[in-house]
Amino acid sequence: MAQLSVALPPTPAVPVRDQFKPIKAAFIIAMHLGVIAVFWETTWAAVGLCILLHALFGGLGICIGYHRLLTHRSFKCSKAVEYTLALLGTLTFEGGPIDWVAHHRQHHQYSDAEGDPHSARVGFFWSHVLWMMWIPKQKDWDELTERYTPDLLRQPFYHFLGKYYIELSAALAVVLYLLGGWPFVVWGMCVRLVITYHSTWFVNSASHTFGYRNFEVNDLSTNCWWVALMTYGEGWHNNHHAFPTSARHGLRWWEIDLSYAFIRSLEAVGLAWEVRTPPAEKLKFETKRAS
Repeated sequence: MAQLSVALPPTPAVPVRDQFKPIKAAFIIAMHLGVIAVFWETTWAAVGLCILLHALFGGLGICIGYHRLLTHRSFKCSKAVEYTLALLGTLTFEGGPIDWVAHHRQHHQYSDAEGDPHSARVGFFWSHVLWMMWIPKQKDWDELTERYTPDLLRQPFYHFLGKYYIELSAALAVVLYLLGGWPFVVWGMCVRLVITYHSTWFVNSASHTFGYRNFEVNDLSTNCWWVALMTYGEGWHNNHHAFPTSARHGLRWWEIDLSYAFIRSLEAVGLAWEVRTPPAEKLKFETKRAS
């Protein structure tokens, strides 16, 4: 079937598994261990803060900013709105926009095939988390970003976010401590980051494994309702792979898509425009259970 798609260069895949990075593994483990502190450092205000920051940084920052806007350009907005969304995404500690977008665009070019950095065909846990512990050599990394993110490389702000995303999150942790002590740090950083990480990772793993398919596409993508609930609509992943540059991922009436609702609200007040959706004639559903 014809697809909306981001133009990607028809060239061989850049290697993505050259070097194991123990520091990444150690950080992920440390964040999960930090969650244990909730048994000593918990207040209702801290729990509420966690929910709010997950929506701001994970929902607006990653799902809308990094993914639907920067990666797929599914709508247009002012630079002020774009940079605000990108900054929010940076505070999820998932890396700067250039690296994140490069990996995701490569994923779409080689989805579940050789060259996909987190192919679900390699295994559930590889696509969920293990893939992040290997990175390309610097030469290959430079080639990866030059190939997939020339639009972002031209903008100094994205270089700044990529260079200082660790410091920005550290500054956030200090602010949270000043506002609410260790409960705010534990819930606003450790718990919030672990939830955000697994929410993002489930799109790569569970939404290529469980659920149903509305469209026949050349990968394993599925629509997984519980991932969609965790990720503000990102779990309608088969729909997304069928129409990559569509701002709307939930296409059936029951496929709730909060990210698209927010984009529509931006459009309603003039902060977003040229919001892309699939042509009506392309919406011929062929619902099947994932095999």
